[in-house]
Amino acid sequence: MADLVGVNGQREHFRVVGKPNLPGKVSYALATGVAKFGIDYVVPNMLHAKILRSPYANARVKRVDATRAWQLPGVVDIITWEDEDIKNLGAGPFMPGKRRPWLDNIAEHEGAEVAVIVVAENEDICEEALRLLDVEWEILPHVVDILKGREEDAPVVRPPEIWDIPSGPIPVPLDPNRPKRGNVSYAITVQGDVDKAFAEAENIIEYELKLPAFASHIPNPPASVAWWFDDPYEGPGKSLHIEGAVQRREAIAAMYGMPLNRTVQEGIFQGGKYCDWGMRRCQEITPLLARRTGRPVRMANTRAETFDFLMKERYMRLKVAYTNDGLITAIDDYSIADGGTQGSSTFGTSGDQGYGPYYTLKCLNIRQQMEIVDSNRGKMYVSGQHCPFNWDSGTMAIYLIAEKLGKDPIEIARLNLHGPTSQEDPNPVPSFEACIEAGKKLMNWQWHPARTKRLPDGRWHGMAFRYQICPRHAFSGYDCKLELRDGVVHMPTQGPVTGIYAVECNAMVVAEELGLEYDDVKVDFDYREKFTPVGGGSDGSTASAWAMKECANILKKMILEATIDEANNPPPPSLFDFGRPRGPSPFKGRKPEELDLVGGKVVLKEDPSVGVPLAQATRRNLVATYSGRPPAALWSLGRGKMLDTMNTAYCEVAVDEETGEVEILRFGVVADPGKVLRPTSLESQIDQVMYFSQGCQLLEEYVFDERTGVKLNNNMIDYRKPGMLDVPRVDRKFLETRAGNAAYGASGISHSLANTHLVIIAIHNAIGVWVDPPATPDKVLRALGKA
Repeated sequence: MADLVGVNGQREHFRVVGKPNLPGKVSYALATGVAKFGIDYVVPNMLHAKILRSPYANARVKRVDATRAWQLPGVVDIITWEDEDIKNLGAGPFMPGKRRPWLDNIAEHEGAEVAVIVVAENEDICEEALRLLDVEWEILPHVVDILKGREEDAPVVRPPEIWDIPSGPIPVPLDPNRPKRGNVSYAITVQGDVDKAFAEAENIIEYELKLPAFASHIPNPPASVAWWFDDPYEGPGKSLHIEGAVQRREAIAAMYGMPLNRTVQEGIFQGGKYCDWGMRRCQEITPLLARRTGRPVRMANTRAETFDFLMKERYMRLKVAYTNDGLITAIDDYSIADGGTQGSSTFGTSGDQGYGPYYTLKCLNIRQQMEIVDSNRGKMYVSGQHCPFNWDSGTMAIYLIAEKLGKDPIEIARLNLHGPTSQEDPNPVPSFEACIEAGKKLMNWQWHPARTKRLPDGRWHGMAFRYQICPRHAFSGYDCKLELRDGVVHMPTQGPVTGIYAVECNAMVVAEELGLEYDDVKVDFDYREKFTPVGGGSDGSTASAWAMKECANILKKMILEATIDEANNPPPPSLFDFGRPRGPSPFKGRKPEELDLVGGKVVLKEDPSVGVPLAQATRRNLVATYSGRPPAALWSLGRGKMLDTMNTAYCEVAVDEETGEVEILRFGVVADPGKVLRPTSLESQIDQVMYFSQGCQLLEEYVFDERTGVKLNNNMIDYRKPGMLDVPRVDRKFLETRAGNAAYGASGISHSLANTHLVIIAIHNAIGVWVDPPATPDKVLRALGKA
């Protein structure tokens, strides 16, 4: 058990934590439509705004004549990139240092917001005004094929005056010995003596794989509405009210030079993609437009404008050395990755090189070289779904070695996985071994080589396996607060963040520590509160729950001390003692350490039948706070070279070689999050990542017109996602080794089960040929030589 420094970290008996089917605190609001997202806010006298979007993949606005647009009835304001208000608009705390202006005249991809903002009485008038603009465009060369974008004669799509400005909050760790050439930047990491290891290798395999780009498609398109008002409680001057920039009140306040006490945001619901830290322009600009017009202003993206990149395209070429028994001795990973447009996240490119699948192997000779290619394909915001993006390159190596040697890939994985403490540790990882044992039973695992098993209906049967560590956001700190108010425990919180609804786990931990029921903990959603259970899905929940567990025990100590103090020194009767029992306390003469909280009562430890309901034990209103973070997660200390909790995933497919159709018969998941806090959340997260994995491997793909650079499938008809009839069965089993170091030894699973090649490997195991994702029927038939 890893939670050694926290209170009750090794608790063995749980009444609330781990209990299934406890309802979400905001489930009713979400299910009934009562929940209001940014796009749902409508206020009196409201104006609407839209930004000009580029019809070109790469272009510069040279000149705009807005005369005809100004003449359109209902147009209230038109602002361009040359306006001083735009030039002076701040960038906020997440974007320090020199940056491009908030809005300029350069459009780096088709659909990019550029040059002009129109404010009008309704959205239709905005659209018409944008059409009436006389825009002089300078159409520039574009790159949407990243392989062509790296060639010597490719047009340079990001000139130095753009490139020299930092490209996002996470700097790209570029290779200082290889300066940028054309569109290409270089990143390299090396461990060990790779060349020597290959020279001495017993066997070498080489293979290629493509990681396709695909969309996040935000379910509730980003939007905001803002207005300025006289606040009678804050004195002279205007206060700002903005809805739709959930969890970004601090950033908005900084952009507009506003103190937090004068920046109001009441809504708590964000319809963003999972773990999305990027605010869109429509969420940032409305305060400026409201200030200029003197009226509330709303701006919203359309559905077609929410196809942001969840993952950008990458081509990988790998060379792997291994011994005759399957032990990997050297890895040479060469990648060409889409760097996207300016400001794209580096998580999916060079960010992968510091943490990936190879560091879980005993192999000490690893070289990762990457060419990052500027493109006009689009922007990926600060985070994505894979963790990391390139994990299945290691899964592929294990599978291919197994095929070469005629062995089960699970055994090859077991041979290569290092022990818990380092890459030199030869011992097994207990969590991994437990997952494997349970996974084989769950799937009735009977391995067979490629193209050797047919199903009774004549289709080919394929299967695949992968593992990954369960990471945890050890860098996240939390400011927790709990209140006992009028005999009821309250947990104040800002609420959901980045699409994550994670307060339930915290409420369950509070109830557990205070001897209450889940429903007894009242969650108070308030945008002014500090606490938010952020950190990345379930792993953030387990980390914030650790801090909340400490806070709960501080409150418990205060409650017991107050109970004894009032028992020994009863407060005089008060006019407001409605319903409070009078008479001597059964705890008079006792000490706080002789008491406990059980079943909603303060009781004697030696005789729990002697007790008083919490609401009657003390009249005081008590406030407990805790600021801190749980012990550092092992994977973050060793960047994957130290292992604690693991997960495994399995897939079975049926492939019809006459039609090319692939059916996922079932997914299997055995995950060890250390300790399950809320089963409902964990089950939902696994269902979501397997749904996502199915989509990106069988259906989803961006399609660009290479001639114009325009995206051709920017809608939910042409861009395929799995529907209800497509979703396969997902069999799940959870283990609890208590090997994590968040609440009660939990770790969470984050998004580590999401994958790009589990289904692809199963298809190869079925038909014996490789198909790059998405494995659509035409591509399967082509791989089989039938199309």
